[in-house]
Amino acid sequence: MACRGGGCSCGPGHLNEDNARFLLLAALLVLYLLGGAAVFSALERAHERQAKQRWEERLANFSRRHNLSREELRGFLRHYEEATEAGVRVDNTRPRWDFTGAFYFVGTVVSTIGFGMTTPATVGGKIFLIFYGLIGCASTILFFNLFLERLITVIACSMKSCHQRQLRRRRALPQHSLKAPGKSAVGGLAGWKPSVYYVMLILCMASVLISCCASAMYTCIEGWSYFDSLYFCFVAFSTIGFGDLVSSQNAMYENQGLYRFANFVFILMGVCCIYSLFNVISILIKQSVNWILRKMGGGCCRQCQRGLPRSRRNLVMPGNISIETDGAMESDTDGQRPSDGQHPSEEVISMKDFLTANKVSLAMLQKQLSESANGCQHQPGTQPRDSEFSGGVGAFAIMNNRLAETSGDR
Repeated sequence: MACRGGGCSCGPGHLNEDNARFLLLAALLVLYLLGGAAVFSALERAHERQAKQRWEERLANFSRRHNLSREELRGFLRHYEEATEAGVRVDNTRPRWDFTGAFYFVGTVVSTIGFGMTTPATVGGKIFLIFYGLIGCASTILFFNLFLERLITVIACSMKSCHQRQLRRRRALPQHSLKAPGKSAVGGLAGWKPSVYYVMLILCMASVLISCCASAMYTCIEGWSYFDSLYFCFVAFSTIGFGDLVSSQNAMYENQGLYRFANFVFILMGVCCIYSLFNVISILIKQSVNWILRKMGGGCCRQCQRGLPRSRRNLVMPGNISIETDGAMESDTDGQRPSDGQHPSEEVISMKDFLTANKVSLAMLQKQLSESANGCQHQPGTQPRDSEFSGGVGAFAIMNNRLAETSGDR
């Protein structure tokens, strides 16, 4: 058999494509983490030592000046740390648990930002947070997925419209085709699809524009430097949420209502754009991993083409687990592939169709699982779709499929 994408599924001694991709990505992530740890340690460790040394000198000077023992002073500072965790600050700050403060808190919970400057202290609050966050985070992820689907649709359709106008200016596309999209393939759009690089560029520009505008606002109102404001925007929009810088925490602001509304809008738009950008970058990472696999597996593929029986795809076989998904080949329907003559009761759930969660509806997912468990086959007449946007799981699949659907009228 021929191996696809540098992966092999020709026997127990070889890794199939999906497992090879997973292991390679895991190895690259470990190397990425090790490299990042080395860089941050080199950049920040010296500053940490200097800050600790300065603090010890100040503590010793204060203890001598006021004739206090070091133990008494440290005990007082521990009490202040406890007060800080409860939301007490030296400066005048807004109450943490009034309605506006609580609304800001639940916003950081459901968006998974989690700045950490406000946390529930009571047992009842912690128990409620578990159930509230479970439903809220899931609902927000659903909202982000739906936003991503519509954003990609708008971007792809806009790119297609611009491409049509370019062709029309070059007199390669009839004028009537702009009013009749169904005939666009005749005028030069056959085979055209929105480039993932242009989609990434548009999302990157939108994210940068929102971050720059938000940073200008934070610099004027919060008093941060512009660089710190940009840093806060990335930490907040990417939902990392360190909590070292948090907006809208002072007790009073000039035009306070307008500022808090603008802060909410900027964070919402920024999170949505960065979430979409991360998914586009995931496509590029996936393509890079596939390219590495093809380079690494070229020799193995030639050995696998000699007379070995073709293995079944998309099945989890009892006693011989083989899960294989093809990121570049996917059916247009939600049905299942034939089970190669195997009895339905002997076939376990098709992992390809189970994992390809390109439908948001729970009813569709339940139907998909039911049909897969019962060995339902593809509808006749369907053809596989080969696109750089096909494949993926969750939001990744939503974006891929939406790009493929809007890639041009075929």
